[in-house]
Amino acid sequence: MGHHCDHHDHNHGEGCGHTAIKHGDHVDYLHDGHLHHQKDGGHVEHHAIEVSSQNPDKCTDGHNCSSHEKDHIHGPGCGHEAVPHGDHTCYLVDGHLHFPHDGHCDDHGPVEVVKK
Repeated sequence: MGHHCDHHDHNHGEGCGHTAIKHGDHVDYLHDGHLHHQKDGGHVEHHAIEVSSQNPDKCTDGHNCSSHEKDHIHGPGCGHEAVPHGDHTCYLVDGHLHFPHDGHCDDHGPVEVVKK
């Protein structure tokens, strides 16, 4: 499902301080723009939210996002956490994946943020 990060010095789990997202039948953790899945033995696997009917990668020009200013541009340092989605990076905004595209913000669907 993803590549391994064998030299990760942090164990993800309840109370680790990273945003937890339900991903299929397990929970992954957002860490430095990666979606980490903690494996036994201290190994971490990098995951991505799959493109699906719930999380499409299509353009939603005209999406009325009231969660941030209309002229807000997502990217590194924008204040929203980066989330790997398919072959691109989205940004977590109020439980939804937002993608900057051609001067507007696409809604790439909901994700379930697990309470920390």
